[in-house]
Amino acid sequence: MEILGFFLAALVGISLGIIGGGGSILTVPILVYVLGVNPLLATSYSLFIVGSTSMVGAANSYRKGLVNIKTALLFGISSIVTVYFTRKIIMPKIPSVIFSNEHILITQSMAIMLLFAVLMLLASVAMIKKSKMNLVTGTAVTGNDHHTTKLLFYGVMIGLVTGLLGAGGGFLIIPVLVILLKMPMKQAIGTSLLIIALNSMIGFAGDAGHFIIDWKLLLAITSMAVVGIFIGGYLGRKIDGNKLKKTFGWFVLLMGVYIIIKETILK
Repeated sequence: MEILGFFLAALVGISLGIIGGGGSILTVPILVYVLGVNPLLATSYSLFIVGSTSMVGAANSYRKGLVNIKTALLFGISSIVTVYFTRKIIMPKIPSVIFSNEHILITQSMAIMLLFAVLMLLASVAMIKKSKMNLVTGTAVTGNDHHTTKLLFYGVMIGLVTGLLGAGGGFLIIPVLVILLKMPMKQAIGTSLLIIALNSMIGFAGDAGHFIIDWKLLLAITSMAVVGIFIGGYLGRKIDGNKLKKTFGWFVLLMGVYIIIKETILK
């Protein structure tokens, strides 16, 4: 199963390299269902894997002039603080059994996976839905107070998603950058990778002392994801990103439905 896990980790990196997001939504399910990692620990591992992989991708995009540092930092202020607070304060306080009675038992692990499944369904719709975002060719506008307020608000929302579930939130970040700031798609992807990297690594730092980390497994999976992001960067120049995004969206949709069935009906 480890070989399959490594292969799927590479696909996560490929997705991040091509469309700047989406792949991280699969990291936790891969860790839980393929590699047998506890769901709560998997969210922590996911932060490291996605953060490291995204940082490599962001550095590559920066060399090409496709990262808006000012926007990334502005967006990152609220999201980074939210992620750290969520991982350091909120996550350790979640009980192992959230709700139980004669007929229903909702555990911490089940709740995390079901929330993840809902997020996957939302992400899949965003990826499948026909979008004109790639047609935007304007430049980012970061000086407007109205935009700044919205960026801070979206930063908090994405910080919660990243903190609770270990997902990078690229499928949420890119529409904000493209639609709100009229940022070109390729620049939005590069900027999104930097925001994801900052959020994820700060979130992982917030887990310090809460988990015993299997560094051998974690670094092996991360290495495969990093290889994947280089492959994705290459393929991004050869493949229509929108078509791939739609196909990947259907795959994420099926995975989300599978998780809901497995955590409820098949329990």
